[in-house]
Amino acid sequence: MVLAQLPALPPPASWFPGHMMKFTRMLPALLKRTNVVLEIRDSRLPLTSINRTLEGALNKWRLERGWDPNNPGRRFLAVEACEHIVVLNKRDLVPEWGLEPFRKAMAKKYPHQQLFFASWQRPRDIRDLSEILVNIAKEYPHAMELNVLVIGMPNVGKSTLLNALRNMGIKGRTPKALQTSANPGMTRALSTRLKLSLDPLVYAYDSPGVMLPFLGRGAEGAERGVKLALIAGIKEGLYDTEALAAYLLYRLNALNPICNPSLLRAPPPGSSPTSDLENFLTLLARRMGMIRRGAEVDLARAADYFVRWWRGEGGLSSAASSFHIEPRVSTDQRQQITQTQAWDNDPSLFIQEKMERCIDEYVAEMERADTDEANVSETQIKKKAVQEEKERRRQKYSKR
Repeated sequence: MVLAQLPALPPPASWFPGHMMKFTRMLPALLKRTNVVLEIRDSRLPLTSINRTLEGALNKWRLERGWDPNNPGRRFLAVEACEHIVVLNKRDLVPEWGLEPFRKAMAKKYPHQQLFFASWQRPRDIRDLSEILVNIAKEYPHAMELNVLVIGMPNVGKSTLLNALRNMGIKGRTPKALQTSANPGMTRALSTRLKLSLDPLVYAYDSPGVMLPFLGRGAEGAERGVKLALIAGIKEGLYDTEALAAYLLYRLNALNPICNPSLLRAPPPGSSPTSDLENFLTLLARRMGMIRRGAEVDLARAADYFVRWWRGEGGLSSAASSFHIEPRVSTDQRQQITQTQAWDNDPSLFIQEKMERCIDEYVAEMERADTDEANVSETQIKKKAVQEEKERRRQKYSKR
């Protein structure tokens, strides 16, 4: 049995400490000495992990470097390098069959954007990404060096990826240059320059992960916050683990039910994936021996184990799953039958079409949030009103 509806989700938590605001304010100045921006996102949440807080500064940077505002793929002036590369990291935690359809879907929506899937555990990915940076540097032989700025949301793997690029680009043993952690917020300040290549010279800066100041209102904002918490993109403790487990169980039942009984290892014969969180956690706790005094199962420990399992072993097992289309059309629906036959011949067309719709829905939702100011918290609205009132008074009295 699959969950019929989304479980009740907690309101989105606010986590935007001072170092994030500081980096956001200094970004325009940093971009003046930047040639390539590597925007790191999480492959598990390729849309939710987009850092929209920094998009305004990036668009201004591109325009100042000669890119056409009406045609993002055309550049009027090319005196120095100015490239924005989106790296979808942790590709080993998502199914391989979804990578190429998503790349094509994004290319249709953002034809000017270069998309690259990577994992620090795949040397070929790191080598290919290193070659991309080196080739950009070679296009501008008059430049003394190429400066790369790495940005993204917390815990998407920026520091780990940079360490891997350094090891790939510099021959011989190289010490671990940047500290890494499984928890978000490890990098709190801009790093010193990290050399990625000797010939040509390529340097990179690691930056703090920047969370969205406000995740949004209503069900959309609540779901966005839970998704980011599940990939450890939000500070631990801001979300109740059982709430995360409830949403994770819902998504696994909807997308990959086989992970449900496989986690229990030995479900009763003929049983189907359970949709009841308490029942699922009880079975899991008993299987893992999470029993408290009085022979009572420890549901909190089971929920924590479930979430951490999905971030590691569960993500890998889910990524290894295959894709199968079950046609759901009647015999008199000729057009749909034709489409289904095309999907059977090339399932990637079906996947790509679904992804294109998801991207369109995401863009429409973000545009609607901008119009309605649904992406701005009440506190931010009050602060903006106070600043506007101060400016109005300053101008009024400066005229006297």
